[in-house]
Amino acid sequence: MTKAARIRGLAAEGLTTAQIADQVGVSYQHAYNVLKRCDLLGIVPRSERQPAVNRHAPSAKPPLTISRLGAGGFCRVGTWVAMQDLLVLDPALPKERGVYAFVKGDTALYVGLATKGVLRRFRSYCRPGKTQRTSQRLNAALIAAVTAGEVIDIYTAHPPDQTWNGMPMSGDAGLELGLIEAFHLPWNIRGARS
Repeated sequence: MTKAARIRGLAAEGLTTAQIADQVGVSYQHAYNVLKRCDLLGIVPRSERQPAVNRHAPSAKPPLTISRLGAGGFCRVGTWVAMQDLLVLDPALPKERGVYAFVKGDTALYVGLATKGVLRRFRSYCRPGKTQRTSQRLNAALIAAVTAGEVIDIYTAHPPDQTWNGMPMSGDAGLELGLIEAFHLPWNIRGARS
């Protein structure tokens, strides 16, 4: 069965475009384009849709704990704060590039890469642009958590770059990908399908 056929079939079952993209393993835009081409956008009113069935097995990945982060070289650098439903940025956050984790309690919820510096990356979470889907999603999740009284701590690590067979390797990009692939991080969409 082609991906387009699977997309059409899931639309007929009443799944949203985002749910279809996740189930088929394609981008949202790909699923949207298939549905638009077939005139299937909005065929089932949202109120009549059945709840999506998660066809993925529960995550067998272990959680990423604070102790594991600490053993891996991460340090706590701050806590997310919201005022009047806006995230407040701490200017003391690291300016260099690195890997960061959002931690609730003892468990990491999200791991990300700040290629242009942690402080600069976090600015996009505070005021996400119209096309920054990840920043918009995390902005909403962080505001919801913090305004509900949850404490979301920020941990960072700054691994050195390396070489492999004479080729340059990014230490921080490799660390981020490794963590996403190895641990259950509920706010990381990329790692949720693995």
